[in-house]
Amino acid sequence: MANNPILIVDDEPINLAKLRQILEPNYALVFAHNGAEALNAVAKHSPSLILLDIQMPDMDGYTVCRTLKANPTYDSIPIIFVTSLGEMGNEKEGFSAGCVDYLIKPVCPDIVQARVKTHLSLVRASQLEKSYRNAVFMLGKAGHYNDNDTGVHIWRMAAYSRALANYHGWSELDCELIEMAAAMHDTGKIGIPDAILRKPDKLDADEWQIMQSHTRIGYEILSQNDAPLFKMAADIALHHHEKWDGSGYPDGLAGKVIPESARIVAIADVFDALSMRRPYKEPWPMDKILAYMYEGSGQHFDPDLLEQFMTILPTIIEIKSEWADRDAEE
Repeated sequence: MANNPILIVDDEPINLAKLRQILEPNYALVFAHNGAEALNAVAKHSPSLILLDIQMPDMDGYTVCRTLKANPTYDSIPIIFVTSLGEMGNEKEGFSAGCVDYLIKPVCPDIVQARVKTHLSLVRASQLEKSYRNAVFMLGKAGHYNDNDTGVHIWRMAAYSRALANYHGWSELDCELIEMAAAMHDTGKIGIPDAILRKPDKLDADEWQIMQSHTRIGYEILSQNDAPLFKMAADIALHHHEKWDGSGYPDGLAGKVIPESARIVAIADVFDALSMRRPYKEPWPMDKILAYMYEGSGQHFDPDLLEQFMTILPTIIEIKSEWADRDAEE
């Protein structure tokens, strides 16, 4: 959308001409003279940004703005109101309608250029974040493509991981990172044969050794990117099966040598795995799950993190219930 034209809407030709003079050297432009034309132009051109006059006959700028913001197809298009100084008393109404900024007539070329550049940069940043999240979704889905659950597991346990990290004191940004990174914890399963992933019985020793290799495969895939998200995801993929007492795999790490992100995900992953149906087992009842996890405190799980997980259990149960509804819909 950021490469789509800018729509300029004004019923005064002189105002359209002025904005054209300022912006045409750098941007593709389309124009509308009233509210109805503006709505038609949006449907036809999907503009990346709208400069919108407020005082227009028949349909004013507030109405146009509210109409667009009520439509999920167009509600993400940023709208800048272009208005006279005397109309600025209604700023609250404009922001309530959904605008992101104001330009004052007569417009200053430098300010127009600066505001347009800023808001288009925000559009591009939003698109990049969406692409980033889509990539995370695809990697998470790839890890479970040949597995036998619905795929909801990866997002449910990711939500548990975020809740625990938040309670443990992680920053909002890091909580967001671990939620996305946790969703990729089993990316390496893409390299495990179907016969092993879908086996309805427990694995034999040779099969189990092959299954364990998914941790290193995931690490090799995710460590190709040095962005903070993928660094965390690579650590989690490699170490989410390590155990606090050193009896886990693949490296037999123990205690706090195991990355904290992996220790958090280990708790979330096991809790969720026990609560879901698998080919070889039914979902465990909650009392049995909690007893098993308490038994693993200081052995499988970081005891402090497990205690915190149990403290926020009402939040975890609420998340579980929300995702159960989504799972049923799928």
